[in-house]
Amino acid sequence: MKLWGGRFNKETDERMNAFHSSIGFDQRLAFQDVRGSIAHAKMLGKTGILLPEEVAIIINGLKSILADLENGKIEFDLDAEDIHMNVETILISRIGLVGKKLHTGRSRNDQVALDLRLYLLESSELINEELKILQKTLVDLAKVNVETIMPGYTHLQRAQPVSLAHHLLAYFEMFRRDRDRLTDSSTRMKVSPLGAGALAGTVFPLDRKMVASELGMEKISRNSMDAVSDRDFVLEMLFNASLIMMHLSRFCEEIILWSSTEWNFIELDDAFSTGSSMMPQKKNPDAAELIRGKTGRVYGDLMGLLTVMKGLPLAYNKDLQEDKEAVFDAIDTVLCSLRVFTPMLSTATFHPEKMKQATEDGFLNATDLADFLVQCGIPFREAHAIVGQAVSHCLNKGVKLEDLSVEELSSWSGVDTSGFKEMITLKNCLNRRKIRGGPAPAAVLKAIQEAEEYLHCC
Repeated sequence: MKLWGGRFNKETDERMNAFHSSIGFDQRLAFQDVRGSIAHAKMLGKTGILLPEEVAIIINGLKSILADLENGKIEFDLDAEDIHMNVETILISRIGLVGKKLHTGRSRNDQVALDLRLYLLESSELINEELKILQKTLVDLAKVNVETIMPGYTHLQRAQPVSLAHHLLAYFEMFRRDRDRLTDSSTRMKVSPLGAGALAGTVFPLDRKMVASELGMEKISRNSMDAVSDRDFVLEMLFNASLIMMHLSRFCEEIILWSSTEWNFIELDDAFSTGSSMMPQKKNPDAAELIRGKTGRVYGDLMGLLTVMKGLPLAYNKDLQEDKEAVFDAIDTVLCSLRVFTPMLSTATFHPEKMKQATEDGFLNATDLADFLVQCGIPFREAHAIVGQAVSHCLNKGVKLEDLSVEELSSWSGVDTSGFKEMITLKNCLNRRKIRGGPAPAAVLKAIQEAEEYLHCC
C-alpha cells in the first residue's frame, strides 16, 4: 500500500501509476530532498517533537542514503511515485517504524517547493560560473584585438568602423547582466517554504527559521498558501535561461555569418566544426547552429510553464508537477551550450585583414565627414544632407569619400574643408571616438580594465 493510501480501497491502476509518477525525472532532486529532510529532522529534535534518539536514527539513515546516492547505489521505485516517497520508503526499510515519523509537520507540497529552490540555487551558481569563464575568454580576446578594425553594422548594413575588441565587449556586458539577474533571482529563491504544510501550515511548533538557516536560506515564506502554490521562482529561472540563450544565439548568428566564405572574418577550429556526408569541401559551424536552435527549446520551456500556471487556483494542484521537466531541460541546455560555446570561441581564428578590408567599402566614414562639417560651423542636419549628396556623387563615379577633392567638398558645403581627408581615415574615425563606452582604443582599454576588475570581485 502507498504511504498515502489509508482511505483507498483499490490499488492504483497501472496506467494511472505510470501517468502519475514523477520519479523518472524528479529523482534529480534526490540530494536536495535528503538535505531538506536532515534539516527537518534536526528541527523536530530541537523543538521536542521527536526524541533525540529518534532524530539520531533518522539522520543516520538519511546520511546512509546520501552516501549511497553519491556512489550510485540507490534504485528508485515507480510505485513510490516521486523522489520524496522514494526517499521515505527507503528510509523506513533501513531504520524501521521510526522512519515514519520524519514526515511530521510537513507535506510533499512544501517539501518539493524546498527541493526545487535548493536545486535552482545550485544550478544558478553553475551557470554563473560558466558565464564568468565565457566573460574571461571575451576579455582575453579583446586584449589582443583593441586595434583590429572591423565594420560595425546596423540593419546588417555596414555602418561605422569599430574594433573587434569593442564588438566582443558588447557581449561581455550582456552576459554581465545575465549574471546580475541570476544573482538577483537567487535572493528570491532563498526563502524556505518548509512549515507551510499542504497549504495551511501545521499545529506542531516548528522552528521554521532554524530549518531555513540549516539550508542556507535567508528568509521563510510569509504565507503558507503562496509558499506551496506558486512557481514564479521557477519561471524567473526559465526567463533568465531564455535571456542567456538569446544572447548566445545572437552571438552564434554572427559567428555563422562571419565563418561563411562571403564574410570570412573567422574560422572555427576543426574540433568545433563538422563536415558534409556528400560535399567533401564543407566545414559547417554546427556547434553555433545547434546553440541557435536550442534557444527555441528553452523559450518553449518558459512558455510551457507560463501556460500551466495561468489558470491554477490556490493552493497546490497536480499541474505543478509539470514544472520540473521544463526547468531541468532549460538548465541542461544552458549549461551544455555554454560549455561548447566558450571553447568554440576561444579556439577560433580571426582574420583581421578581412575585417579591415570590409571597412574600406560602404562609406563607413560618412558620419565622420558630417561631424567634420559640423565642426566647420554647419548645422548637423545640413551637414547630413551634404554628405548624403557626396555619397551619391561617389556612387555614380565609383570613388570613395576620401577621393573627393577639397574644392568639390568646399563648393558643396560653402566652407573651407581643408584637412577633411585626414579626419576621415578609418584609423581616425576609430581613434576619435574616445567617449566613455566608445570604440576608440583608449576607451576600450579602460573598458577592459574595468571588466577585469569586475571579474576579480565577481
